Amino acid sequence: MSIEIKVPVLPESVADATIATWHVKAGEQVSRDQNLVDIETDKVVLEVVAPEDGSIVEFLAEEGDTVLAEAVIAKFVAGAVAGQEVSKEQAEAAAPQAAESEETNDALSPSVRRLIAEHNLDAAKIKGTGVGGRITKEDVEAFIKSAPAAKSAAAPAVVAPLGERSQKRVPMTRLRKTIANRLLEAKNSTAMLTTFNEVNMKPIMDIRKQYQELFEKKHGIRLGFMSFYVKAVTEALKRFPEVNASIDGDDIVYHNYFDVSIAVSTPRGLVTPVLRDTDTMSLADIERNVRELAIKGRDGKLTVDDMTGGNFTVTNGGVFGSLMSTPILNLPQSAILGMHAIKDRPMAVNGQVEILPMMYLALSYDHRIIDGRESVGFLVAIKDFLEDPTRLLLDL
Repeated sequence: MSIEIKVPVLPESVADATIATWHVKAGEQVSRDQNLVDIETDKVVLEVVAPEDGSIVEFLAEEGDTVLAEAVIAKFVAGAVAGQEVSKEQAEAAAPQAAESEETNDALSPSVRRLIAEHNLDAAKIKGTGVGGRITKEDVEAFIKSAPAAKSAAAPAVVAPLGERSQKRVPMTRLRKTIANRLLEAKNSTAMLTTFNEVNMKPIMDIRKQYQELFEKKHGIRLGFMSFYVKAVTEALKRFPEVNASIDGDDIVYHNYFDVSIAVSTPRGLVTPVLRDTDTMSLADIERNVRELAIKGRDGKLTVDDMTGGNFTVTNGGVFGSLMSTPILNLPQSAILGMHAIKDRPMAVNGQVEILPMMYLALSYDHRIIDGRESVGFLVAIKDFLEDPTRLLLDL
């Protein structure tokens, strides 16, 4: 039975997608629900899995091709059992495609081009085992391992002034292009301004030290700083609705709910999955959801729903050692809070010098909708909540 492998339905905000990586070859036996291909959109990577046990007999789209929603990208023959040899019918179905590809399309996929460029290889010397003799990533890796001398032999002549220096050119991914365009748009289309403050983290650190063991034993997750940050942000948003609003044309849209985006660094770039209804979450709920989003981001499992929405963003550059920054707005949001590294510093307390763990806060905001009074008041509210966490419990 022949089955068409199609691109999944894409969200309204995503116009098209790119074939990122085929994980199988023509005729290769696969099991039901095995990942066949990664499809990259502007926001997430979608996986298309095998509908049944069987094999792909014809590729209709190659790595690097741009495809639309529900486009047919391969033909799949079901009914085979993983581990068996390719049937005669499958082989015959794959043969015409292989011959056609060999004659009409010898282009290299982006991943293969990158690998060849990195190692300065001559593609003509690499034997391809893919569809129609196409060179696959595995072919390049095998060539590098089996013929290390070929790398130096194929390397182009280096201009004398460069000496031992070299450079490589790698195409931007769709996600990186989207990030670049959105950041540039935020910078050019908003009246962005940043205000700063600092917070004494000793009260929070004392609470974590005192209750960490009990918290982890009861909830099964460690008590981190992010849950306090999100709680403080949520309470401050309640008091300053302009910071939780956004501009839509000539209108200001006030959001009566609290969805907070969390900046997460992934191998593909910085993404901002959303914690929804944070006003209803406990500290344990926040920690659990943040951890889940971070793991999904690391593994490339974030969905479009995970990334959609959000009225305010929290980014913690302190985990990388950042002491101070001016974060850029995450459109269409009107503000973003930057947290930074906690450092011991001498501070004046009641006329005495004390060494305290201090952290700088940075709030970037769109001055078209948020005035100085609201921005400074919002940041001071967060400072007060973090320096006196009891206020969060007593709603003060």
